[in-house]
Amino acid sequence: MRFQFVAIAFSSIVITVGTMPKATAQQIPLLPNLQTPNFLINELEKAPETGWVYLDGRRLFQIAAPKGNLTQRLQEIQQRLDQQSQEYFQKSDAELNVESRKPEKTPTTKNGKTTVTETVVILLNGQYLMTVNDYDASLQQQDTVDTVAKQIVEKLQQGLKRAKQERETNSLIKQGQIAVAAGVAMIVLSWGVYSYQHRRKKYKAEPVTTASAATRPITIQLNQQEQKHITEVKRRLYQLAQATIWGGGSLYILGLFPYTRALQQSIIFGAQIPLKVGVVALGTYVVIRLSYALIDRFSSALVNSAVLLTPEAPERIQLRVSTISGVSKSIATITCIVVGTLLALGFLGVELVPLLAGASLVGVAVSLASQSLIKDAINGFLIILEDQYALGDYITVGTFSGLVENLNLRMTQVRDGEGRLITIPNSEIKVVANLSSRWSRADLTIPVAYQTDVDQAIKLIQKVGVEMDEDPLWDHQILETPQVLGIDNFAVAEKGFLIRVWIKTQPLKQWSVAREYRRRLKIAFDQAGISIFLP
Repeated sequence: MRFQFVAIAFSSIVITVGTMPKATAQQIPLLPNLQTPNFLINELEKAPETGWVYLDGRRLFQIAAPKGNLTQRLQEIQQRLDQQSQEYFQKSDAELNVESRKPEKTPTTKNGKTTVTETVVILLNGQYLMTVNDYDASLQQQDTVDTVAKQIVEKLQQGLKRAKQERETNSLIKQGQIAVAAGVAMIVLSWGVYSYQHRRKKYKAEPVTTASAATRPITIQLNQQEQKHITEVKRRLYQLAQATIWGGGSLYILGLFPYTRALQQSIIFGAQIPLKVGVVALGTYVVIRLSYALIDRFSSALVNSAVLLTPEAPERIQLRVSTISGVSKSIATITCIVVGTLLALGFLGVELVPLLAGASLVGVAVSLASQSLIKDAINGFLIILEDQYALGDYITVGTFSGLVENLNLRMTQVRDGEGRLITIPNSEIKVVANLSSRWSRADLTIPVAYQTDVDQAIKLIQKVGVEMDEDPLWDHQILETPQVLGIDNFAVAEKGFLIRVWIKTQPLKQWSVAREYRRRLKIAFDQAGISIFLP
């Protein structure tokens, strides 16, 4: 225990030091070397930022600027390029002239040092467009600014010529024809997906006939649940296909024309985050539904396994499979949601390693603070594994009795005879009495008057039990012929004796069988003249 405490303390110190802010580290005299060097801070502050200049929604060339200055420089260049390109497009006979010039070198003095900055100016049809500097050269990994300027001039000439050609009437007509063809293809594909979906809906699978008569109800239920989950997955995939057809087709049509291509890029840029999150959410939902279908299929195979079946097993298997299936689906849901959340955060650019490290520390702290939850989970797992009870069983825990309505790794919920829902943590369940595990028993005590012929009363009680056992309405609920154990006790104060009867029944059928048996026995006693003693 001592070594564990030392290890936890050492890990906490390491993590605290690794994540400590700079100001906090400077206040601790024992850690003088935690301060970030000044030259490293200066280098980080000087690290350039990069951005793209666009023409008609297409990337034209890339520029760089010191940190914090990129946005302003990019806006100015983009604004001048849009204005000058529009002037070029509006004149049908205008010539394109893009050139680069070297201005006079001007020395600058900073901190007592004189430096000469080398720059190149780019002109578009005689108007100033931009200045190429050393940041642009370092971005393109070129030694001189002249080389970078020539590359930008070449890209400007190619981009502007192509943009003007796309604005010609013949080009617009051709692109319009392609847009019409794309629209027709979208309609055909959408109609094909819709028709296929409705054709699959009309198809009905044949009922399963491979299961035995005893296990067929639970097997049919599991197969129906499996088909329901698969149908839901297909429905979502059909919706995704329709959204992909119409959304992708619309974006493709917008990208055909120079006037709408910028709108296409804006939609793509603005929809990145919602689209990524939506795809992850839909994928998580589909995986959860598929896991449900796999769990139902595995449960159905488990029920149909001949190894697990005995004359008393079908009803019990139905309860146990329902319990295991529900708990497995809950675990699968939580796992898929956690994985989907991590994937969504990763797509959004969140660093997962520090997040997972922090989550692990929080998990350790939570586990130490809530040990009862761990005990609940362990005891709940053992309850399900050992089949102590399952959904639908009638149990007694301490002073509480009722029908199990909900069972998971943390708690058990039972509904008592008065309709109250009682929640019991699994760690509090030490001793449990299951009144419906595999079979039940109706334990009856028949009071008979003291002057009654004992042999006649016992034979009549046995006869009523045999008749009820042979009745088609009750023979499936009674597992064995009722046993008359004999005189259980003398009731001296009431001047009579008690005859005890055991009736082995299906689970949870002991109360209905006992009520019917008492009714028939009362009628038989009245016909035979046998009286029940009165206090």
